[in-house]
Amino acid sequence: MLQSLASNSCVRLIQSHKSMWYFVSLVLGYLLYLIFGAVVFSSVELPYEDLLRQDLRAMKKQFLLENECLTEEHLERFLKKALDASNYGVSILNNASANWNWDFTSALFFASTVLSTTGYGHTAPLSDGGKAFCIIYSVIGIPFTLLFLTAVVQRIMVFSTRRPIMYIHTRWGLSKPLVSIVHAILLGVVSVSCFFLIPAAIFSALEENWNFLESFYFCFISLSTIGLGDYVPGEAANQRFRELYKVGITLYLILGLIVMLVVLETFCELQQLKQLRKMFYLKKEKPQDRLAILEHDHLSFTTVSNRAAAHSEDKTQPFVGVPTLSSPNDDPMIQ
Repeated sequence: MLQSLASNSCVRLIQSHKSMWYFVSLVLGYLLYLIFGAVVFSSVELPYEDLLRQDLRAMKKQFLLENECLTEEHLERFLKKALDASNYGVSILNNASANWNWDFTSALFFASTVLSTTGYGHTAPLSDGGKAFCIIYSVIGIPFTLLFLTAVVQRIMVFSTRRPIMYIHTRWGLSKPLVSIVHAILLGVVSVSCFFLIPAAIFSALEENWNFLESFYFCFISLSTIGLGDYVPGEAANQRFRELYKVGITLYLILGLIVMLVVLETFCELQQLKQLRKMFYLKKEKPQDRLAILEHDHLSFTTVSNRAAAHSEDKTQPFVGVPTLSSPNDDPMIQ
């Protein structure tokens, strides 16, 4: 008997706080996913990092043996200077000295990566004035970019998603949730083909050292605004039409980001995903509940007002009723 009561109370407690339990499970799932990613990345990449470190130590040792007049301290100082310059996008190699990082097309590409929060990190402002301007430019430009993207996506959604779904739903009489799912899948396939597969093939042909996987990796890292910066197009020494190439990449990033937002918004409007999100969100107060509360408050206020009015009327009346006499003979005292 006690066990059944305890189990019933636990079930009622869980059901009454269902949203909170869903949210706790979401947080735990996210933390586990982070730990899972860290374990996989560490186990896969750590051996390659160790191998690269061993190769560099061996090359450094061999270089010092072949050049006995050079001390290790001088070599360390030179390498540190070269690496610091490389972090700012300036290479010490002869075949890369012809590429400038801050001509107009490169600066336009940098501005697009800053405003879209992609941030490859292959180039960064060198001067204090450039760093200060980058802060001010980003503070104003990032909200402006969000406003621009929101306005563009809202208008595109009308023609790419809402009107086609309503047309098919009303013309053919198909179920609206089914039409929405099929439309979202087709839109996702077309977007992946036009902004991932085809550009990956183009990048693998234009970039000498990139294969198809690396090109697809660059497209995904860029359009998801992750922007690791390990692959940046147009940085090869013998790149033909480099200025035009940089402008084309800038347009590709802006259009691709808009298309990705349209696809995400299309999937977010699916009824099934809306129901899934409601599991983890706080419940909003429904308009019917608000109306009931207002009606209840109005009823309570009306009742209190009526009672107050009746009470005031009782106060104005005398405590003993005095009969109205039509003549002196009607008075029982006289009688």
